[in-house]
Amino acid sequence: MSLYPDSVRIPSAVAGASVRRRTLLRRAAAAGLLAGPAAGLLSACAGSDPGTGTETGTKSADNPFGVADDSSVDVVVFNGGLGDEYPEFDKTLFVAKHDSVTVNLSSTQKIKTEQQPKFSTTPADLINNSGADLMAIDTLINEGALTELTPLLDAPSWDDPAVKVRDTLLPGTVDDGTFDGEFFQLNYAYTVFGLWFDQALFDRNGWAVPTSFDEFFTLAPKIKAAGVAPFAFAGKYPYYMRWPIMTWIWLAGGRQAVVDIDNLKEGAWQTDAVTAAMSAVEKMVADGYTLTGSDTLTHTESQQAWLDGKAAFLPCGTWLENEMRATIPSGFQMKIAPVWSVGAADAAPYGTVQAGSGEGWIVPKKAANAPGGMEFLRAMLSKEGAGKFAELTSSLASVKGSGDNVTTSTALTSANELMSNAPGDLVSFRHPDWYADLDKVEQNAIGELMAGRMTAKEFQDTLQEAADEIAADDAVNKFTRS
Repeated sequence: MSLYPDSVRIPSAVAGASVRRRTLLRRAAAAGLLAGPAAGLLSACAGSDPGTGTETGTKSADNPFGVADDSSVDVVVFNGGLGDEYPEFDKTLFVAKHDSVTVNLSSTQKIKTEQQPKFSTTPADLINNSGADLMAIDTLINEGALTELTPLLDAPSWDDPAVKVRDTLLPGTVDDGTFDGEFFQLNYAYTVFGLWFDQALFDRNGWAVPTSFDEFFTLAPKIKAAGVAPFAFAGKYPYYMRWPIMTWIWLAGGRQAVVDIDNLKEGAWQTDAVTAAMSAVEKMVADGYTLTGSDTLTHTESQQAWLDGKAAFLPCGTWLENEMRATIPSGFQMKIAPVWSVGAADAAPYGTVQAGSGEGWIVPKKAANAPGGMEFLRAMLSKEGAGKFAELTSSLASVKGSGDNVTTSTALTSANELMSNAPGDLVSFRHPDWYADLDKVEQNAIGELMAGRMTAKEFQDTLQEAADEIAADDAVNKFTRS
């Protein structure tokens, strides 16, 4: 599963960058991180008539968008870590309320490949834009290709017409889908990120879960002595390591350190806090505490290695249990722990958690039935729909109380505990969504760092250079957060 863009165009400023940057970009292209030009595929959208989703039905509290009788709604689901079963239940809710409307559900792992070319003609009405092959959200927004979804937020909720949809959502969900004050993306899954471990393995060996890098570096030799690698990661998809890395930066430097990175502030990647975080990651790799070959593994390969007892810790989100459900060994007690503290000088306390909405859903501007797409989202955000999502996926939906009735999953239970004990602000960062070019350079640099081919300083210099180029490029639309 992926939460961030995968295909972008590289502006001319990048072509004139340093040798190190060009080398990274070539390696990214070779690894499949960079795709062909996205702007050309969407160019027909920029001059198209806005809002082609015709509202011909009668609007009411039960039909706030005016979905027309006898119309059809095409919904495309990403079949990844969360599967594609849960929208089938949402379809039953939708059809029960709109029995003359046909819902066409399809699923794929090739969202960009299959859907982006359709944006110049007639795209699907609702798209789950996720996975390694997702469409760059900044490109879609800049091309004017998406329907603005504030009417969804202000619509009456599925269960109670007196309560707006926005008031049923968990904190951060609206902000996560908002770009320059406009709401374009409904992130449906509320993911908790951290370091996963098998409680049974730790109990058998008498190991305590570390709370700091110092404690990890003390425990790691004991883990290795037991024939287990201390840490595994999905090297083929470097954004999996971005989640703990950005949390370590937040811990070391506080919220402002990450805000400055998102805002492309000069020198944001080269502060003492970022140096402390990245030096700890570099030491973990240099000391041989990562699973051999992790730099070549896919997400599921690294997850299976962890399930097979080859590694003690794995960074991932709460879709993990559902994605690997078929191969979880008997007796395996899947739990999630907070990311370790960086050091005594940290600006944020241990237990600070990255959590927020992901798994984006979008309604194309040229959708034939945009009202139907928004109405399907409203059904998904119902209590029944969100509860079924949590039951089927062992993950929270971005709806308040979605996981309250799920008690059989140690993974989801531990994630709920993590959330309930989390101090202060939740970790969040926006630059991968805002700047797809920076996302590509960052992913490739993380891959180089975790493979031991790049130092922490080289990593910081590379990211600062890429951020500075984007900041200086007037052709790039800038976003800010406070």
